[in-house]
Amino acid sequence: MMGAMSTRRSPLAAAVLALVCESPMHAYRMQQLIKERHQDDVVNVAQRNSVYQTIERLLRDGLLAVRETTREENRPERTVYEATETGRETLKQWMRTMLSTPAREFPEFPAALAFLPVLTPEEALAALRQRIAALEARLSALDAEMADSLSFVPRLFLVESEYQRAQVATELEFVRGLAGDLSEGRLTWDFQI
Repeated sequence: MMGAMSTRRSPLAAAVLALVCESPMHAYRMQQLIKERHQDDVVNVAQRNSVYQTIERLLRDGLLAVRETTREENRPERTVYEATETGRETLKQWMRTMLSTPAREFPEFPAALAFLPVLTPEEALAALRQRIAALEARLSALDAEMADSLSFVPRLFLVESEYQRAQVATELEFVRGLAGDLSEGRLTWDFQI
């Protein structure tokens, strides 16, 4: 057992620990709940085995424990996991850090902006207009999802959606302004690769 200090923090590890702190469960149920709660919008579970790899790491580091392993007729073996006391304390520490300390992240869009002159201004404008359409669609989807969810889900469980909405709205405003500057010739360049 390596212990909490050596365990690498990640959004997926935090999600797994939070779920088993709610109630002991098997990996498939964790994946179901992450999707049902739309937490797959904030936690990367694109690879099916991501949850399983994370569970293995948390087990190895003593943050999770096997509660029981069962096998029903004609079904694969199912292992139910629970958080250890170290796991609970580690999750609380991770949450304090994740909430209080801005992380240095490297999303693609700012990188694309940094290398904008690779394209012509016209190509950049066309790409930004596509992004505007995608952001408008995402904003509409978030608004509809939140309006629907607020009727039966306490706001506490939607704050990440509120944050995502604010991010999308801010990005949309920025991209519209940038596209306007390109369209009107207030931003231009001659260099291209």
